[in-house]
Amino acid sequence: MSTDVIQAVNKQIANWTVLYVKLHNYHWYVKGQNFFTLHEKFEEFYDEAAGYIDELAERILAVGGSPIGSIKQCLELASIQESEGGEDASTMVKNIHTDFGTIMNENKQVIELAEKADDQGTADVFLDMQTNLRKTMWMLQAFLG
Repeated sequence: MSTDVIQAVNKQIANWTVLYVKLHNYHWYVKGQNFFTLHEKFEEFYDEAAGYIDELAERILAVGGSPIGSIKQCLELASIQESEGGEDASTMVKNIHTDFGTIMNENKQVIELAEKADDQGTADVFLDMQTNLRKTMWMLQAFLG
């Protein structure tokens, strides 16, 4: 795995880590008529985020790189912003939809870098992630109307 690919994958570890914390916040603080649905869905999303964090870190380790491993590093590197706190349920869903869109756009760059570096294994990890995110974004958009 090239240095450029490792850096790009580390950025996605950072994004998923910040999003993982944000999703916990939303899970704990969601209110309103959609509480039961969103409380459960946010938990599903943060479990998925934890899986991506682990998979990406292990991918970097498997090729001899070093994944980032601190909150400070994640906040410095991530494109995803922390929760402001106090968001209503609709805003939470909109923010997650936006965050998933950001990750999808950046994943395209990781796939291109990986393919350019002849690293199909890494490209495949991100292609699978793209498929899952595309479906999730469609569902979030349907929820928002």
